[in-house]
Amino acid sequence: MKFTASQIAEFVSGIVEGDKGVKIDKLSKIEEGDKGSLTFLGNPKYNSYLYTTKSSITIVNKDFVAEKPYKTTLVRVSDPYAAFSKLLHKYNHIKMNKSGISKTAIISEKSNISEDSYIGDFVVIGEGTKIKNKCEIHSNVFIGNNVYIGKNTSIHSGTRILDNTVIGENCEIHNNVVIGADGFGWTVNKKGEYEKVPQTGNVIIGNNVDIGANTTIDKATLGSTKINDGVKLDNLIQIAHNVEIGKNTVIAAQSGVAGSTKIGKNCKIGGQVGISGHLNIGDGVSIQAKSGVLKNVASGKKFMGYPAFDYMSFNKSYVHFKNLGKYIKELDVLKNIINDNE
Repeated sequence: MKFTASQIAEFVSGIVEGDKGVKIDKLSKIEEGDKGSLTFLGNPKYNSYLYTTKSSITIVNKDFVAEKPYKTTLVRVSDPYAAFSKLLHKYNHIKMNKSGISKTAIISEKSNISEDSYIGDFVVIGEGTKIKNKCEIHSNVFIGNNVYIGKNTSIHSGTRILDNTVIGENCEIHNNVVIGADGFGWTVNKKGEYEKVPQTGNVIIGNNVDIGANTTIDKATLGSTKINDGVKLDNLIQIAHNVEIGKNTVIAAQSGVAGSTKIGKNCKIGGQVGISGHLNIGDGVSIQAKSGVLKNVASGKKFMGYPAFDYMSFNKSYVHFKNLGKYIKELDVLKNIINDNE
């Protein structure tokens, strides 16, 4: 589909400066733009590209002042990055918007699938499962029994959603995610052997949740593992059984949260963070990348290190960590002076 500058401006609440009728049918980076593409200028470091870009339309800040002539049509907005992000969502929706049910899908007669949802090739859907309006279930997805999926949710290829999982509205679940596998529960018998503890709970995921590729979320031993509204999980994250993650918390790639830990709302957790089990992490907590959290964290705290402790204390201590070699040499000199004076 093609869109004019006027249509773009209306969608992002912008003002056109140039040819209102110029059309675009693709998106590009400003330095790589060509005829028929739409781009944006959100960082002053890229200002020079505006004068050379071949993009037909460029979104800029409403206060941007050009220093040289340019050929592209401008759409002035309050926030170029936010406007372009909104257009990206629209573009993806148009590109990926599909309908119908594939003939190769295997769907239980005892399931309930909304007529306007898309079910791709080789999808398997079990008994008692309900999929609401305008969902997109892409190829090779497995959905077990008694699963509930809210409206406008997209589930990408290769994902496995196991029995009794509940997923809210407007969620995006990326490739090869596994939701509802057994938690890592074992007990040692009198022989010193490990015996499996049955995992009888489920996973509940709220609305507007985004789950990255290859992330795994285990079902609870009893009750539910809970991912609340607005949570964003990056790729390659492990969420163990009975974990609870509060609203609008974000966790970066390769992090792991051990069983029964509760994480508050609006937390920011960096990549490769490990959080031990049965802990309470308060609201608004920030944990820096590669940290290991072994104790409870109060709301509003910023932690770093292994074992993790207060971020400012870590920075002060780091000044000394990196100078340990120097300190040892100085101590040796002082030791020799003392010995010489004895």
